[in-house]
Amino acid sequence: MTHDLKTQPEFFKRLWSGEKTFEIRKNDRNYRMGDTLLLREWTQREGYTEREITATVTYLLGGLGLKDGWVVMSIKEIDRS
Repeated sequence: MTHDLKTQPEFFKRLWSGEKTFEIRKNDRNYRMGDTLLLREWTQREGYTEREITATVTYLLGGLGLKDGWVVMSIKEIDRS
């Protein structure tokens, strides 16, 4: 399954640089290992920018001190534009 996700610039720039290799999200989409995330840079003022990263969920962590219904996803970039 592919999930199209808005990503604020402050977080997106860390993904773009390779420094950030995870996503923390509310699990309202039933994320699973192997899913594809289309992470699209988005601002309140301008909407979507031209930058996006496609990544695969390589590990999924829920519970263990996270707020109910939230997950941490380890991701691996597979494409960018």
